[in-house]
Amino acid sequence: MPRFRFFFSITIIFFILAVSASADDRDFSITDFDFDFDWSLSHQDYSPPAPPPPPPHPPSVSCVDDLGGVGSLDTTCKIVNDANITGDVYIAGKGNFNILPGVKFHCEIPGCMITVNVTGNFSLGANASIVTGAFELEADNVVFENGTLINNTGMAGDPPPQTSGTPQGIDGGGGGHGGRGASCLVDSTKLPEDVWGGDAYAWASLDIPDSFGSKGASTSKESDYGGLGGGRVWMVVHQVLEMNASLLADGGDGGTKGGGGSGGSIYIKAYRMTGSGRISACGGDGFAGGGGGRVSVEVFSRHEEPKIYVHGGDSIGCPENAGAAGTLFDAVPRSLSVDNFNLTTDTETLLLDFPNQPLMVNVYVRNKARATVPLLWSRVQVQGQISVLQGGVLSFGLRHYATSEFELLAEELLMSDSVMKVYGALRMTVKMFLMWNSKMLIDGGEDVAVSTSLLEASNLIVLRESSVIHSNANLGVHGQGLLNLSGPGDWIEAQRLVLSLFYSIHIGPGSVLRGPLENATTDDVTPKLYCDNEDCPYELLQPPEDCNVNSSLSFTLQICRVEDILVEGLIKGSVVHFHRARTITVESSGIISASGMGCTGGLGSGNSTSNGIGSGGGHGGKGGDACYNDNCIEGGISYGSASLPCELGSGSGMGSSADTTAGGGIIVIGSLEHPLSSLSIHGSVSADGEDFEPAIRKEKNVIFDNFTGAPGGGSGGTILLFLHSVAIGGSAILSSIGGYSSFNGSGGGGGGRIHFHWSDIPTGDVYQPIASVKGDVQTGGGKGEGQGGSGQNGTITGKACPKGLYGTFCEECPSGTYKNVTGSDRSLCRQCPVNELPHRAVYISVRGGIAETPCPYECISDRYHMPDCYTAIEELIYTFGGPWLFGLFLMGLLVLLALVLSVARMKFVGVDESPGPGPTQHGSQIDHSFPFLESLNEVLETNRVEESQSHVHRMYFMGPNTFSEPWHLPHIPPEQIQDIVYEGAFNTFVDEINAIAAYQWWEGAIYSILSVLGYPLAWSWQQCRRRLKLQRLREFVRSEYDHACLRSCRSRALYEGIKVNATSDLMLAYVDFFLGGDEKRPDLPPRLLDRFPMSLVFGGDGSYMAPFSLNSDNILTSLMSQSVQPTTWYRLVAGLNAQLRLVRRGRLRVTFQPVLRWLETHANPALSIHKVQVDLAWFQATSSGYCHYGLVVYALEDGHPTTGGSIDGGLKIEERSRVQSVKEHPSGLPRSRAHVNPQGRLEDNYMKRRTQVAALDINNLQMLDEKRDIFYLLSFILHNTKPVGHQDLVGLVISILLLGDFSLVLLTLLQLYSISMVDVFLVLLILPFSILLPFPVGINALFSHGPRRSAGLARLYALWNLTSFINVVVAFLCGYIHYSSQSSSSKRHPQPWSIGMDENEWWIFPGGLVLCKFLQSQLINWHVANLEIQDRSLYSNDFEVFWQS
Repeated sequence: MPRFRFFFSITIIFFILAVSASADDRDFSITDFDFDFDWSLSHQDYSPPAPPPPPPHPPSVSCVDDLGGVGSLDTTCKIVNDANITGDVYIAGKGNFNILPGVKFHCEIPGCMITVNVTGNFSLGANASIVTGAFELEADNVVFENGTLINNTGMAGDPPPQTSGTPQGIDGGGGGHGGRGASCLVDSTKLPEDVWGGDAYAWASLDIPDSFGSKGASTSKESDYGGLGGGRVWMVVHQVLEMNASLLADGGDGGTKGGGGSGGSIYIKAYRMTGSGRISACGGDGFAGGGGGRVSVEVFSRHEEPKIYVHGGDSIGCPENAGAAGTLFDAVPRSLSVDNFNLTTDTETLLLDFPNQPLMVNVYVRNKARATVPLLWSRVQVQGQISVLQGGVLSFGLRHYATSEFELLAEELLMSDSVMKVYGALRMTVKMFLMWNSKMLIDGGEDVAVSTSLLEASNLIVLRESSVIHSNANLGVHGQGLLNLSGPGDWIEAQRLVLSLFYSIHIGPGSVLRGPLENATTDDVTPKLYCDNEDCPYELLQPPEDCNVNSSLSFTLQICRVEDILVEGLIKGSVVHFHRARTITVESSGIISASGMGCTGGLGSGNSTSNGIGSGGGHGGKGGDACYNDNCIEGGISYGSASLPCELGSGSGMGSSADTTAGGGIIVIGSLEHPLSSLSIHGSVSADGEDFEPAIRKEKNVIFDNFTGAPGGGSGGTILLFLHSVAIGGSAILSSIGGYSSFNGSGGGGGGRIHFHWSDIPTGDVYQPIASVKGDVQTGGGKGEGQGGSGQNGTITGKACPKGLYGTFCEECPSGTYKNVTGSDRSLCRQCPVNELPHRAVYISVRGGIAETPCPYECISDRYHMPDCYTAIEELIYTFGGPWLFGLFLMGLLVLLALVLSVARMKFVGVDESPGPGPTQHGSQIDHSFPFLESLNEVLETNRVEESQSHVHRMYFMGPNTFSEPWHLPHIPPEQIQDIVYEGAFNTFVDEINAIAAYQWWEGAIYSILSVLGYPLAWSWQQCRRRLKLQRLREFVRSEYDHACLRSCRSRALYEGIKVNATSDLMLAYVDFFLGGDEKRPDLPPRLLDRFPMSLVFGGDGSYMAPFSLNSDNILTSLMSQSVQPTTWYRLVAGLNAQLRLVRRGRLRVTFQPVLRWLETHANPALSIHKVQVDLAWFQATSSGYCHYGLVVYALEDGHPTTGGSIDGGLKIEERSRVQSVKEHPSGLPRSRAHVNPQGRLEDNYMKRRTQVAALDINNLQMLDEKRDIFYLLSFILHNTKPVGHQDLVGLVISILLLGDFSLVLLTLLQLYSISMVDVFLVLLILPFSILLPFPVGINALFSHGPRRSAGLARLYALWNLTSFINVVVAFLCGYIHYSSQSSSSKRHPQPWSIGMDENEWWIFPGGLVLCKFLQSQLINWHVANLEIQDRSLYSNDFEVFWQS
């Protein structure tokens, strides 16, 4: 090495001196030319002295005399004719120099120099040419038109002295210059690249080349057939260079008998260059091609790119070995290109010392060019890229002297379809390293001192399309970004491989990381395994932190200080170590393997029988015995520690490599100080022992039989994992199994060891499962063949688990167990005490396991509450001491609250309630049933008689005023008013009245919807619309209608002839007709006797909300006072209404009987004194079948009814017989809803009346055939009763029941909440909130003012109470379904006073609620009766008592 450096330094000194001497001999020089030459380009340890100044220029030739041109060189000189120059020419001037088109300006003498130095412009016309040995030009602007030619091909003078560009001998080698000349000489003792023709020279001046090319060698001593070298072109253009010429400095052809000459030199400097010409300094073709020349272009602005060629010449004698490419230096970007134009070659272009200041920017080796850095201990440093592309080859060092290190520094190293060879060691530092179908081959030789190569890429290393980095020595690959082996064929392999400092490493599918090499030779660089060492190497447990390649360590493949590692390919090595990584993911196609990479011998090596049959190696388990013909030998022993294994697997222990098997290697992930955060395995991680297959070994021409024997299987190796968590997928395999032998009698290898050394196992509330194991974890022994025994299983261990956790993977102890000691054995998890577990509870597992007793538990359902697993109801009950105490407390609380409510009710509403009997007459302002008010009534009746004197007739509306059947009047006027109305106008009046009385469709629709959601709401809606309808009718008659149907002018003017009114229940309406005072009819208005028989229609429909009642208003009372005393009539009406309250729709045949008996026993006997009698009758059947009930009043004369008029049409004497006949012959009654057929109508034959009236008695009452709907049964719960008195006591009990109802509702909802919130919503929303509304409605009813208002609100309260039965039924169904759905195992025997929805007493609260609501209904009936009938003598059976009261 020192000798080489000395020789090189002496060569450089002689070269510089030769250049200086040649400069002295020059005949010309270009003035005012600044070379900007930087000798630091060739700077090394020695800096040569500055060259002497150039000699003065020779005198310039004349344009006309010497060149035969036109003009002057100081103005414009034009060469118009061909010029044949015989020597060097120097042309200088201050003007322009033009060579016109087609002119030949030649000096066809090798080495002839033409120099043009003008301050103006230079032009070479179209198809003009300059042929010379050297052409130098300096001008302001230069134009080379199309078809022009500057040709220096094969016109070189002498190359620089003391250069070896011209080959020696008669081998026909090509000349060298920028690249070496080719040689077709075949030397079997040398590599192809070690044989070349002429050598390269002028590396120091590649930026400003000025050397002639070299001549090729001849194949004959007699004749020189070698081609001459290329000439020189030197151009400096201060402004614009228009380049459309062919600028040629190629080497001359040598033909088949001589080597081609090397290319010359071309230097172009300009500010701007245009055109698309050709620039070429290629080697000449010949028997062996010449090397390329050197081209340098220094142009600031390029608008078009001319084609530039520097490739070597073709070799006729060896077509696959063209001359080496020359160099192209682009001075502006300072880029160097070596391009061989896709000519195949074994000849190299030399890249010598690279300049330190300024640095080159880019270096390109492409198109099958071969470049080499031959100097030992060289440094290649550029600012930008080094690109080896398209078949290019870049070499460092010499193969036979692989003893030095090389440095490569660049921003990027790009390789595509190329090769980089390193002989020695490479220290590469780049930011980005990209490989595409390329190879980097590092031959470290056998020198341990320089055997380690370091490749560092700070940002990115990517290998794609079968790219390979191969080193037969140590290799370190460092980076700070991504290392990506993309896919199949991408390999990084070395004897010892270290990857470090990357942020992420991706081993793509089909790619490989390997260390050591598969078929590595045994030399000093090969890693030595610690097979016979009983002690664990320290670095396996606590590796060094520096991540450097260290030959003294036991690792063969280490990945160090990498954040994330994704393995989809293969990682294989003997001792594989992952140090200071964060996550490792092994995908389904990924493999981390140390299988068969362990020891062939080792501590547990197998033994062999006398005939060579081997037993299996041992490690975690003993190796299988080898047996043949009852001759057995034991397998290898078990060795190492199961708690912290770090041993290599042992092999069969037999001698040669052909008849031995190896144990598994070792895989270490993490370290004691730096465990791995997460390991995810979906592929394979294995350290299996090697198998033995005789069929495979026969390929090595080794025959195995019963005489030669065969080895047993190798034992499994070690997988040592220092980590926080691991996930092993379903298809993953983590194995260290023993190898098998398929030779009869051989033993199988023992299983290896797998150890999980957990770090910082979380416990308690922060515990997270540290392992998810779905795949296989195997350490089984290998199978023996025939009589051979199988190896024993290895070990799978984990670090001792803390309290509460057990097993290899430190899982939580099963529910119902606890562990209060450190360890991993399953038996350490002890059973929790059963007597500490409450009823309805089960033991549960908690995060981090259970470390101490008592063990945690939970209730069997969310409806039970900790700690005693009671339901919400039970918690409430047992909070107050149990069921008995809770029941007593609740009852006492209800009674206390009821007393408070009663006292508050008496204080609040007692002042407004009458102390005596309340009024029962809804239509009167004063209650006429009170005896002490009779005198006052008589006084007031005087005014009412005056009002009734003008009354003519009362006409009743037909229909019950419902949405389906509204009120309506018949169109034909009754005969009683025919004399006071116009029939046509009356019909119009009836149409308008009926239109107003009709309901809109949406009102009925709302009623239907509310009936489904809650009938009390529907009832309130109906009453509201009825009230508005009556108000609308009154407003129409009183103010809107013009009374046009009346004959009286006075009535029409005063709007007083017609009035509309209705009963308080809004079900019966009527129209009263009055005289206007100007009729002058003595027979009008008719007297009472003239109105008999008179019809009095009941209001209501016999339902609970609207019982039948007789409305005796002022007019009726005044009329009746003409025959009956008012006090008698009032008492009769009060008694009749009391009896009518008890009549029920649906049971008319039964409930009308007491009314008939009361009329016979109480009413008619009293009225007979006044010659008046009343009968129960049926009136006015509508088209839909609805009918009204009422009384028929008629006069008695000597015990028989008299004739006369009637308010509804009088009955003549003949009519009395018809009434009597109806009473005696009940067959006239219809059998549908108490309808009377037309034969039952009472007709006045004399007055032509059309009324339907049928008297009812005990006989024909039984003929009523009533239709009953689905609500009929509810009448047994809600019905009007007789008063029971004790109003305050009834109110108190109702208050207690009301509070109890609300309490039971809350308890029921709480009970349902213990089942499900769905059940709570079902009970609340079917029907919506009906189960809650009885309480506020009941409170409102109890605290309302006045008996009449209180009774109405109490009836509404009764409706809500009855409606809520549906919600209670839903609660029953929810409880029953839940109880029935429970499995028999969950139905426990009832405990005393145990209350819960899953016990037998689930029905208690809903059942109590049903009973409470039923009792409320009955009490509400009594309460309403007490409010409406405060005089209980109205129900007296004693005639005298009734009338005397």
